[in-house]
Amino acid sequence: MKIKYYENDLPENLDFGEVVAIDTETMGLNPARDRLCLVQLSSGNGICHLVKILDLRKKPKNLIKLLKNNRITKIFHYARFDVAILKHAFKLEIKNIYCTKIASKLVRTYTDKHGYKDLCKELLNETISKVEQSSDWGGKLSKDQKIYAATDVLHLHKLKNKLDIMLARENRTKIANACFEFLGHRTDLDLYGWHDVDIFKH
Repeated sequence: MKIKYYENDLPENLDFGEVVAIDTETMGLNPARDRLCLVQLSSGNGICHLVKILDLRKKPKNLIKLLKNNRITKIFHYARFDVAILKHAFKLEIKNIYCTKIASKLVRTYTDKHGYKDLCKELLNETISKVEQSSDWGGKLSKDQKIYAATDVLHLHKLKNKLDIMLARENRTKIANACFEFLGHRTDLDLYGWHDVDIFKH
């Protein structure tokens, strides 16, 4: 794994191809309250790009251009949170989303373990450390934090490939795609205050 670190934005003309893995690190788990600190990206080639967000008043035009490109598939794990925090921070809409957690819940119905660590272990036989998950992402990043953050996008392409096979086998690709398309609206509901409310319930 190779890590490239930038501050405030990606370099111009950086090509991630047709599918990019994305993750975020924040000061907390409330997208409407907590600050976006870091965005991690990978094209699946073993290189992880880390963008430290130092000042949200300075919009990262290259990162935003990538996020707004509807031709590029964006892979997240638990896209509901990452898309919400990116939407809130940069005031944009993100389309063409793939969520490995949703895909896992649709096909790995034999377990209730759908975390990134669990998927990597079962589907890829990769052991992931989550020691740095609950740490201060707002300050200067340590080497361990950078490695942890990079690892969070390192395996998403391979997980997508494995889960796509399972979705097709169980005839759940169509419902998965419908869930992915709805994610933008689900994140809007979260940001509007209906995070814990099921508005479809009687």
